[in-house]
Amino acid sequence: MNHTPKTSKLKVEIQGHTAVITNANAPANTWDVESLTALRDLVKSLDQDKNIYALVLCGEGEKFFSAGADLKMFADGDKARARAVAKIFGEALETLSLYGGVSIAAIQGYAMGGGLEAALACDIRICEAQSLMALPEAAVGLLPCGGGTQNLPMLVGEAWAKRMILCGERVNAETALRIGLVEEIAEKGQAKIKALELATKVASQSPSSVRFCKELIQASRFHAPFQALTKERELFVDLFDTQDQKEGVTAFLEKRKPVWKNA
Repeated sequence: MNHTPKTSKLKVEIQGHTAVITNANAPANTWDVESLTALRDLVKSLDQDKNIYALVLCGEGEKFFSAGADLKMFADGDKARARAVAKIFGEALETLSLYGGVSIAAIQGYAMGGGLEAALACDIRICEAQSLMALPEAAVGLLPCGGGTQNLPMLVGEAWAKRMILCGERVNAETALRIGLVEEIAEKGQAKIKALELATKVASQSPSSVRFCKELIQASRFHAPFQALTKERELFVDLFDTQDQKEGVTAFLEKRKPVWKNA
């Protein structure tokens, strides 16, 4: 399948069963309508590709994962423009959050505002030791509109979310790891490498099982836990309609490595 982005502000490279998406909107890898639209469409395309099990999101260069939204879009105070930008921010990052495979953010340098929100929309976050993260929208009279007010407290709890959003507090890599904002710290220049190593582990899992498991893990965002428990049992049985389930059990019994078909 062709996954070429519809903008030069995004780059994509396929490495095995992993798609590496790079925000290349120099100089600070900001998000705008063009790049957000391309991200939304790219993730949808990758989600339909049975050969892609994971994606890694990173920024080009050493200094910025992403500085967030290009504030020039809001300089004229046009409410219609603001509504359109908020809509595409939501569409792009919600599409990323609901991606059926495993998404990993490789954060190098600054992840600010909508940049951090893009990382929050991923399943897993790895940051480099020099990284700084913040949701500083209130400092410029705005608020996070790419899921930040909902995704951040789910990861770090309400109090730390309030410190970052209401007080504008920046967190470094060590604090981010301690509060659960990231899952791993890498040395400078190593976040993407670590993310790809983790993505390789995903490829050893049944992609059908991973997709169902991710849906169940995130079910608490939309349903009460007892509803998700019923769904858990239903999806367990549904796996028996897949080739991967048969292959997984057979390979285990035959003491060999499974060959997944994502079917």
